[in-house]
Amino acid sequence: MTETSGGKGPLSDAELQELVSSSDGGARNPVGLVGAFLALVAVVWSLYQVLLASPVSNYVLPGDLINNSRQIHLAFATFLAFMAYPMFRRSPRDHVPLYDWALALAGTFTALYGYFFYAKLVSNGGLADHTDKWFALAGLIILFEAARRALGPAMAIIATIFLGYVFFGASEWIPEVIRWKGASLQKAMSHMWTTSEGVFGIALGVSTKFVFLFVLFGALLDKAGAGNYFIKMAFGALGHLRGGPAKAAVVGSAATGLISGSSIANVVTTGTFTIPLMKRVGFSSEKAGAVEVASSVNGQIMPPVMGAAAFLMVEYVGISYVEVITHAFLPATISYIALVYIVHLEAVKNNMPTLGNRVVSMGRTIGGMALFFAGFAALAYGVQYPVRWISNVLPSSGLILSGLIFLVYLALLWLAAQAPDLLPDDPDAEEVELPVVSEIYKTGLYYLLPIVVLVYFLMIEQKSPGLSAFWATALLFVILLTQRPLKALFRGGREMMEAARLGVLDLVAGLIDGARNMIGIGLATATAGVIVGTVTLTGVGQVMANLVEFLSAGNLILMLVMVGLLSLILGMGLPTTANYIVVSSLMAGVVVELGAQSGLIVPLIAVHLFVFYFGIMADVTPPVGLASFAAAAVSGGDAIRTGFIAFFYSLRTVALPFVFIFNTNLLLIDVTLMQGIITFVVATIAILVFTAGTMGWFLTKNRLYEGVLLVLIAFALFRPDWIMDRLQPPFTMVEPAQLEQALDVAVPGQELRVVVSGPDFISGEIKETTLVLPVGEAEDGAALLDGLGLMLMENGGAVVMEEPMFGTPFSETMQAFDFYGDTPVTIVSVKAPSEQWPQELIFLPALLLLGLVALLQRARMTKQGVPA
Repeated sequence: MTETSGGKGPLSDAELQELVSSSDGGARNPVGLVGAFLALVAVVWSLYQVLLASPVSNYVLPGDLINNSRQIHLAFATFLAFMAYPMFRRSPRDHVPLYDWALALAGTFTALYGYFFYAKLVSNGGLADHTDKWFALAGLIILFEAARRALGPAMAIIATIFLGYVFFGASEWIPEVIRWKGASLQKAMSHMWTTSEGVFGIALGVSTKFVFLFVLFGALLDKAGAGNYFIKMAFGALGHLRGGPAKAAVVGSAATGLISGSSIANVVTTGTFTIPLMKRVGFSSEKAGAVEVASSVNGQIMPPVMGAAAFLMVEYVGISYVEVITHAFLPATISYIALVYIVHLEAVKNNMPTLGNRVVSMGRTIGGMALFFAGFAALAYGVQYPVRWISNVLPSSGLILSGLIFLVYLALLWLAAQAPDLLPDDPDAEEVELPVVSEIYKTGLYYLLPIVVLVYFLMIEQKSPGLSAFWATALLFVILLTQRPLKALFRGGREMMEAARLGVLDLVAGLIDGARNMIGIGLATATAGVIVGTVTLTGVGQVMANLVEFLSAGNLILMLVMVGLLSLILGMGLPTTANYIVVSSLMAGVVVELGAQSGLIVPLIAVHLFVFYFGIMADVTPPVGLASFAAAAVSGGDAIRTGFIAFFYSLRTVALPFVFIFNTNLLLIDVTLMQGIITFVVATIAILVFTAGTMGWFLTKNRLYEGVLLVLIAFALFRPDWIMDRLQPPFTMVEPAQLEQALDVAVPGQELRVVVSGPDFISGEIKETTLVLPVGEAEDGAALLDGLGLMLMENGGAVVMEEPMFGTPFSETMQAFDFYGDTPVTIVSVKAPSEQWPQELIFLPALLLLGLVALLQRARMTKQGVPA
């Protein structure tokens, strides 16, 4: 590798692996018996999690090991944290000091306290007694220290501040707006440790049930060789284009992001090959690192894993896993399309050369890739039909289907054995021979089998994420154990015993990697549970809502900016998963509530995705963007400049959340198939136009007014509803007293919006919210209101609302109102849908304006003698 102009050379491969291991799996690797013991613990943890997710868990594992799985999960994570992460930078790396053994054993015991004393805690109703509270406090302190080591100091500091607020919330030095009565040590420890409200809450449960299996799945798939295969395929398809290494980096990182939840590991895994090649074709060290950072960080928004956030959203939002990844798919896809376009514009602007001597058609390449992904999707979808036929016709269909999958695996493995195994290339070689897709594609087709199995069980069978990941992981066990010896057999039967031994070692290494990669996630979800527990115990969430409403003056855009900034600030020291848990716990309900007050009905999933998108940006943003530092370590460039450029490249990731909050079609919410296709096509054009406008280059260099026009065109394509609403109001105002009659004449499927005003239950101040009343089939207004639990009466010209009955659709929404005070809760306005032209009509003038900009630039290119 070459020196950079700044005089700082890139890190060596060993130093890069040290960087990844220290951030994701722990920097300490003791040798000898201790090292073997720690490896055994990691393997046992992985096997326990696999058995826990298996359909035979109730027969294989004792009931106590299933019912207390969260405690066992945290015990493993805490023990390995003290074993793998040194206390300080200068602490020993080759052996484990006695104080770490003591902390590891103490942390394991306190994590398992609920397991050991389950009967006593249940008999006490989950309340901690005098002894319990001290063990719980010790457990929290040890947990915070483990989190400090694995995640950095920020997580432990923030959790400590929240815990301090629980105890000292009544102190005079606490601002009055967030002051509360405080809690005793016994009450706080009961909430945080001995019940499922704090540390052992939803977040740790998701980590236990789902996240581990997907992280292990990624580790095993990578250990099998899929990561290298994806990168080589990306380079074979795109490496010969202008800016090809950068385009390959984007596609390779997207594929790696499917199986990896770590942006830092993604940067180093793909970046060691892509960054030197990007520099070779003309990218500066900082730009090459920034492309890799933007690509790798965005891997976390790519379904199905999404850095563990997808599984948390299932629990927090209350929708199925399939719905979560459906909503997340379109923004992630168009974000990656835009990133490919960004690096294309960089290559065109700087007239970068191509690598190799092959001439490759951009159109054929894109068409081939689109055909591949379409074929893969069709395969994953179409396999259900023969599977159902076999299941209906043949007995013991499970065994038969397993046998058929194994036969397909054997056929694909035989095909792979006809070509040499893929070895990592040297990006610093004098002549770079980029792979030929037609020659290498067959060497790794069998890696797609576990992904097909995963997608099939998730999307077609709609099994739980844990069970789906179990079957895909079980197939990977078979692949890791058999691919080497079977390839040796197909190649002549030489050295099969050695190949079998290496296969076992690959599986063990994958189990160890999966467990070590889970240490930080397990601790992050547990520590974030303290923050979530503080919110539920103190009610600070409602106070935060009032504070944010005051600071934003009720302006939804300003409030979203504040939420985004909070995510960025917290994310500077927190891993993405923990950041998402913290900010969504504090702010998701606030955004929904203030949106309703503004008359905008914001789906909860849109808010959670908004928070998550800004959380991942913290891995990019200086001064703490860890992925930017990792990329700079590979490229030898300046980390801060790399971070700023990566943030600029990621502007579309910043813009998209604001778009899908207001245009939920991007999340494929309540759209038909045709609407979904139109949304995808138009959103893709919009993100490319936005990219061209912000990058200063479309067909040629933009003039200032052209850049402004391109951004405005992108806005029109993203938000046609905003423009159409100004041309034709979407609602007609109805007198509140006429609500029932308006429901009588409304068309089934329409929605009426009712603005309700009344005193807040806590503060007594008057506030507003918007209720959406769906109109059903064959229901008159009175029946509809009765079914919704809304009881209305006229009083002095005003329509007064009684408290909705418990269990009716609006009972939870309206529980923040005081229905028993002197000031009644009233309906202040009713909005009925009005006839409006299709918002898609806005696309026509926007596209015509885009064509005008293109004509202007083509004319300028012709005048300058540039080929059009």
